[in-house]
Amino acid sequence: MKEVADANFPKTSEGRVYHVGVKRGEVANRIITVGDHSRAKVLAELLDQAPSPYVVQSERNFLTITGRYKGVPVSIVAIGMGFAMVDFFVREVRAVVDGELAIIRMGSCGTIGSAETGSMVVPDGAFVYHADDQLHKQLKSEIYKRFPQPEVYVGLDASCDSFYSSQGRTDVNFDDYNSSVISYITTVYPRTQTMEMETAILYRMAGASNNHPLKDKSKKHSIKVAAAMMVYANRKNNDFVSPDRVKFLEKQAGEAVLEAIVKINLDELHSEKGSVWSKL
Repeated sequence: MKEVADANFPKTSEGRVYHVGVKRGEVANRIITVGDHSRAKVLAELLDQAPSPYVVQSERNFLTITGRYKGVPVSIVAIGMGFAMVDFFVREVRAVVDGELAIIRMGSCGTIGSAETGSMVVPDGAFVYHADDQLHKQLKSEIYKRFPQPEVYVGLDASCDSFYSSQGRTDVNFDDYNSSVISYITTVYPRTQTMEMETAILYRMAGASNNHPLKDKSKKHSIKVAAAMMVYANRKNNDFVSPDRVKFLEKQAGEAVLEAIVKINLDELHSEKGSVWSKL
């Protein structure tokens, strides 16, 4: 462990944040966040390859890859799973990047609605929290370019704090008393398509962000967010996606999220001076 100062918001003497392990100039304003490292590396292959993207692996298993896509600075951050990891990621990246942030989550999910196994879902909300309208529309447009319309769904996401009990999975070894949660959710919120573990907190944190990092104080929030989900598990019939379909989804969805993130307009950007992308 390196020497750390400030118990309220810990940073090392280099200015590296405590969990994600990055410092100023290592993360771009446009970010794709994923769960696992292998997906981050798949997306990194789509970045401009000359020169090589800049990589930071933190002691707490966050992986950050910063490069350019079609000349535009982009960071890909693998964060793991769950609400806490999203909170670490958003707060710590926000602390080291000046200007606006645009973040797209590209992840996997289970379907509890009309979406089928192996399809794509672009959630416009997670119950009371919502995607940025402009970024959501841009992302949806890019997804539609790469998938037939019957394979793309829009609706609400139900984010849960665990994979098993919170999502109504049953286990003979535990009494979780939650097996009816899916039927309850789809009755109360009939637009719900998906279950996973990250999107609601991402949407919520964007809505809670303020204009402190911005010069333009007329803007209420400093973070724009959206999400694209690959349907791995069908909770209605217990079906699960094939490895070949996952490879296809990651490649096509990866291109879509990168195209969407570089096309979104951001008025205030972190200075290239001293940044890792100034050398890329």
